[in-house]
Amino acid sequence: MKISKRFFKFLIVCAGMILLLTGCGFPGLGGNQKETVKVASMTTTEQQIMTYMVKGMIEHYSNLNVEIVNNLGSASVSLNAMKRGDADISAVRYNGTDLTTVLGNNAEKDPTVVAKKVKQEFKDRFHMTYFKSYGFADTYAFMVTQKYAKEHNLQTISDLKKIAPEMTVGIDQSWLNRKGDGYSGFKKEYQMDFGKIYPMQIGLVYDALQAGKMDSVLGYSTDGRIGSYDLKILKDDRQFFPPYDASPVATDAILKKHPELRPILNRMVGKISLKTIQKLNYRVDDNLEEPQAVANEYLKAHDYFKGSDS
Repeated sequence: MKISKRFFKFLIVCAGMILLLTGCGFPGLGGNQKETVKVASMTTTEQQIMTYMVKGMIEHYSNLNVEIVNNLGSASVSLNAMKRGDADISAVRYNGTDLTTVLGNNAEKDPTVVAKKVKQEFKDRFHMTYFKSYGFADTYAFMVTQKYAKEHNLQTISDLKKIAPEMTVGIDQSWLNRKGDGYSGFKKEYQMDFGKIYPMQIGLVYDALQAGKMDSVLGYSTDGRIGSYDLKILKDDRQFFPPYDASPVATDAILKKHPELRPILNRMVGKISLKTIQKLNYRVDDNLEEPQAVANEYLKAHDYFKGSDS
């Protein structure tokens, strides 16, 4: 049986198209398309930085792509995204917040107890793995200028009691009515009430303090502006604020499907100190660098935490 030249050319074209489609990874054609892992991130600077670090680590040490589920409004929204399957990993969760706000437990001051409770309850209730801390805690912190601290001899929060009725204080707006470790609990624990309280967006409190519009503010211990403005953090001498150690959290389903993720995330345990995250946050907030660029530069400078996959 003879095959015409035209038909022969047709077969060659068809074969070429099949090879092209296979290379593009269309379903059912055996392509090499990478699978995607979805990482949830909230809106704060350190959330953005740490999300890009997680993305960089996963893509460096595995054959997986990472899609960022970005700008989620709260810890509850981020958790719900994971529960629905819209995200596989939460780049940063704070165990003190999860203990009280998400899990509904009473505030606990012992960091070991907090870590143990949160890890166990996330496993039992949500089938998620709570990894050990990156090495920093983003806790609430009262702070004043160095000048104000010297004028009133301030070292601890308790030292504010003698001047509290005359003070103007700016606070994170979510803290005013927060249960357990909010303002109501604070007044009871420290036996003081500030003269004027102004709930503000967290990004504004540092500028307000630096500009002399506030006597003290309640901010976050990891913010880079603490160092750049040379603010003084007052010691929480009654240990009112629970630990807020920062950790990644992954669904057990994604860890089962891609077991290579566990050692990758474990490489980051204990590698980011409080001073480090303050400096990284400062680069984004004050120097206006992109979070992704800051994260990638840090990973490369530290060789992607090579040899730390415990």
